[in-house]
Amino acid sequence: MVKLDRITTGTGDRGETSLVDGTRVPKQSPRVHAYGSVDELNSLLGVVLLEVLPPGVAVEVARIQNDLFDLGADLATPLSQEKGLRITERHVLRLEQDIEKTTDRLEPATSFILPGGTRAGAQLHLARAVARRVERNVWALVETEGDGAINPPVLTYLNRLSDLFFVWARLANDAGKADRLWQPCENC
Repeated sequence: MVKLDRITTGTGDRGETSLVDGTRVPKQSPRVHAYGSVDELNSLLGVVLLEVLPPGVAVEVARIQNDLFDLGADLATPLSQEKGLRITERHVLRLEQDIEKTTDRLEPATSFILPGGTRAGAQLHLARAVARRVERNVWALVETEGDGAINPPVLTYLNRLSDLFFVWARLANDAGKADRLWQPCENC
């Protein structure tokens, strides 16, 4: 268990923060931006958990919240530091299994699906979109610092996570309002 003695340290008042290894970096650095967006996604999942979710989904969302804390720590720990929390292929495999189990419960999609439906479905679609943004932020970090900047399973995990939120949104909508399908040029 982590013990936090103080919330306010005053060490970030001049626009810098510390990585796990103690390295000071600007708060606007791509690395801080990346793990900050992971925190935003994790907070959104707290809102998702307020909704009535399909059976089993709430337990998995809570597990993913813990994974995202680990993922944020992974991003805040330079790869040069051998010790630290790391996302692994095992994390990715769990998401892929959840996607497969959920997809098996759904009718095949016949069109692109518009975000919405039930409140839970809409919140899960929002989580999907935020997860995609997190993935883009991590790719920006890779572009800035190079291929060796991050632990590779992090990107795969984030990609699968947005896919999982998509199928969960569809599942939530199956339990209430149907998915809204995109009608190309409906208002042309």
